Amino acid sequence: MNMKMPDFNVKKLVKEAGNQLSRVVQLTEEKLGTSEKTELDSHYEMLAERSDSAKKWTEKILSDTEAVLIPNPGNRAEDFIFEKIEKKKPTRLSNLEYCGLDMIEAGAEFGSDGPYGSALTKVGQAEQKLGQCERDFIGASHSCFIQPLRRFLDGEMKTISKERGILESKRLDLDACKNRVRKARSMLGQQTAERELRVAQSDFDRQAEITKLLLENISTIQSSHLRHLYAFVEAQSRYHANCVQVMNDLQRDLASMRPPTPRLRINSEDFIEHEDGPPCNQSSIHSNSTRTVNNTTSNTLILEAASICTTDVSVL
Repeated sequence: MNMKMPDFNVKKLVKEAGNQLSRVVQLTEEKLGTSEKTELDSHYEMLAERSDSAKKWTEKILSDTEAVLIPNPGNRAEDFIFEKIEKKKPTRLSNLEYCGLDMIEAGAEFGSDGPYGSALTKVGQAEQKLGQCERDFIGASHSCFIQPLRRFLDGEMKTISKERGILESKRLDLDACKNRVRKARSMLGQQTAERELRVAQSDFDRQAEITKLLLENISTIQSSHLRHLYAFVEAQSRYHANCVQVMNDLQRDLASMRPPTPRLRINSEDFIEHEDGPPCNQSSIHSNSTRTVNNTTSNTLILEAASICTTDVSVL
């Protein structure tokens, strides 16, 4: 029975192992300060810093937005797992919808013909509408903002990180070849080391250009993120406007259900109700003030008459 053995390229494996060992030695010597390190140009360093900043803040914004939309960390973890296995997320009611259901059930039990029961039913229905508005907002935000940011982190940013790692490996290979050229003692060894150095330099330059192109593309990607941010703000504005509309409709419904305030009628005159005191009649206020003025005038006349009488008696 013929068994086909796996085809291993022994030379390739040995060469790769040798390269890995050479990189470890080079990195160790750099840490110890006994070997020189090829520095990348300032433009590349600037692009790399901008890439690190974009990755850090995109991760933070993504995490914060998910926490705003779905505060429960358990639900977020569950949604993440279902998204990874490409299954439909479970439909769960929000707190507003649970509150609305309980209010509707309570209103039905108290009696929808009564004022409190009917009001509970109206408020419960409004809470359910608010919950649906929230659900629509979460879905719109997920598709227009969260998914593009996550695709950037899982796609372009992972590719950039991978290419930067390859560039670092090429840089270690280049510096290791430079050290071998400096340490070569024989003419043959010098020629071999120089040939390896030229190959390593070419590989390093090519990889540096590839990595720079990917890093420069971040500006274009962030322009796309700006459009997604505008879409998120539009979805949030629409969500709040819908919520305000629901609450305004609810207030009108409750105001129409409120019984009219009773008014008292005494002597065919309407009394005006005041919040800080008992009802009073405007005409009674006017008559009371007139009566006070008349009493004051009468008292003045009596005092003057008494004074005249006293004067007459003294003359006699």
